Amino acid sequence: MQETQEKVVEQIQEVVKEDIWGSIKKILELGFHLGEGETGINLTVGLVLALVLSLIFASFILKWIRKISTRNMDETDKNKFVSIFKFIKYVTYIIVFFFILSQSGINITPFLAASAALLVGLGLALQDLFQDIIGGIFIILDKSLLVGDIIEVEGKVGKVIEIKLRTTRAITRDDKIIIIPNHILIRNSIYNFTQNRNTTRESLTIGVAYGSDVKTVEKLLMQTATSHSGILKKPKPFVTFEDFGDSALIFNLNFFLNESFKAPKMKSDMRFVIDELFREHNVSIPFPQRDVHIYPTTKE
Repeated sequence: MQETQEKVVEQIQEVVKEDIWGSIKKILELGFHLGEGETGINLTVGLVLALVLSLIFASFILKWIRKISTRNMDETDKNKFVSIFKFIKYVTYIIVFFFILSQSGINITPFLAASAALLVGLGLALQDLFQDIIGGIFIILDKSLLVGDIIEVEGKVGKVIEIKLRTTRAITRDDKIIIIPNHILIRNSIYNFTQNRNTTRESLTIGVAYGSDVKTVEKLLMQTATSHSGILKKPKPFVTFEDFGDSALIFNLNFFLNESFKAPKMKSDMRFVIDELFREHNVSIPFPQRDVHIYPTTKE
């Protein structure tokens, strides 16, 4: 008797489950048909729900990957990856969207064909934009360029103040902003003054008249370098006797800075000091001279 009751209960539970699943299935199949014939799309509650849940799950996975990838980075480096992850997120959403449509039995071939034609057109029209985005990703990932670096691009020296996915912004020595497309930084050779370290070596070229006491010249140049507060004591400044020029003896005053971005102003200050010291010690800076010889012509 008890076994019969248990079987009856099990049958009732199965009927209830079937009714519940049947009701859920009917709800998920509710919707309408978009388009005509086989090329149309059956937009149902189940399809919309699957798309929403898949995109939410993909968003959760991307956030987890981003957190794992940037857990050992400082705040500055984390901010650089924001643009990259946005780009990856959009691409992932598109892939998930078409994957769910395909798994739902929808023929996505027409969409892919239209997308391919559209992407070809966009690729041709926005070729430089895509190059800039790829360049920005490479710059951020391999850290070939950092905020604060002093670079020279197309004859202009600037300090990098912001690196974005498409462009890099730098401020020049005359306080003007230069916006550099990232593909230029990838394609061309760029002088980075501070890539290896903040300390850079600068130099001043000075010509003095023939007959000047070269030891005195060296002493005065070293005095100029050591007296300037912006020049580092270590490494120590040094003077090189470069060459015997056409009209002058050529010297180079070499010195080291922590802020090469301010080098032009510092060099100007040092030139004023050098001119004053040379006048006090009777060391002359010659101007170019040429000897002109006139030979008389003989009359026949």
